[in-house]
Amino acid sequence: MTEEFKQADLNGDGVLTPDEFQLELKRKRLEIEDADAQRDQQRKMVWWVLAGMLGYPLFVVAASLLGLDKASDILGAMATIYFPSTSLILASFFGAAAYQARKDK
Repeated sequence: MTEEFKQADLNGDGVLTPDEFQLELKRKRLEIEDADAQRDQQRKMVWWVLAGMLGYPLFVVAASLLGLDKASDILGAMATIYFPSTSLILASFFGAAAYQARKDK
């Protein structure tokens, strides 16, 4: 008897009843939906970080073109914090997800 079968056999009688089978099927479906939602969330996070990293220099240039020299100086100075922090947040999220996936196996 495999471990998955033992887990699905809720009453431990060695027979997988239709109700137990439906519960296991529902559990697997929810597991797949959760994994799919997590991948979607990761994809959205990457796109937002990418948009922010590409848009940030445009804000600096736009501020400079609009004659807001003080604003462009401030934005330029903030870049030394902005880029590493967004990268670190993204790396932490993916690292935690990879650790959790590895731990679940």
